[in-house]
Amino acid sequence: MSLKYDFSGKVVLITGSSSGIGAVTAVQFARSGANVVVTGRRADKLAEVAKQCQNVSPKQFKALEVVADVTKEADLKRLVETTIRQFGRLDILVNNAGAGLNAPLSDPGFYESFQKVMQINLNSIVLLTHLCVDHLAKTRGNIVNISSIAGLRAFANFSPYCMAKCSIDMFTKCCAAELGPKHIRVNVINPGPIKTEFITAMGLPSDQSDSMFDDFGSRIPVGRAGLPDEVGDAILYLSSDHSKFITGSQLTIDGGTVASNTMSNDFAKSI
Repeated sequence: MSLKYDFSGKVVLITGSSSGIGAVTAVQFARSGANVVVTGRRADKLAEVAKQCQNVSPKQFKALEVVADVTKEADLKRLVETTIRQFGRLDILVNNAGAGLNAPLSDPGFYESFQKVMQINLNSIVLLTHLCVDHLAKTRGNIVNISSIAGLRAFANFSPYCMAKCSIDMFTKCCAAELGPKHIRVNVINPGPIKTEFITAMGLPSDQSDSMFDDFGSRIPVGRAGLPDEVGDAILYLSSDHSKFITGSQLTIDGGTVASNTMSNDFAKSI
């Protein structure tokens, strides 16, 4: 039996929601009655997602669009302020924004890449969580962080990304321990290969991205790469009362990739 969600009256803020997992999750929350805040750097993409949210919302709520760069402190502060000014509350924070970079240790620009990856994937989550804590305490809300299987195992040429995701996993557990008394639940999802724009965002052409996802699928026990809505389903579950005794947990969604020890360092070297 599929779970039924009712997020009516809830306000959900999702970073990196102009595409991929974030965009799909925004639509799923909207379909379940939530007021959704979508944010990213491209206004045109946000407008598309907001319209999709309106089309499926039971009351035709249009998502609040906030163009923002999560690597900029002023943008994150404005994002939270805009959300509270519009809705007067915040119930769910989904820290989804992230990006990877090929960063060999011998590369002259390695440290610059390291700083960039940390700023996008880790620092933004830490700061936004800090900015949202008091608002979430008022609603007894919860946080879902999106990490990666790269936080669970090492990949050559991707050490900054792996370190950032591993740090997100530990930050989640620390937050769960500290924020539990405030009635805020905090959990993290570690997706494996999910068919999004992740690879093309790194500068590779779409045909190569498609080929790589096909290759991933041939290595994974379930025989295919994952889909964004499969991660979105888990985000809604962890945000709902169906999981009200779950906090500080890691949920791996990877089709058995980690369990079967597939996807060796060879794949990273090809990027």
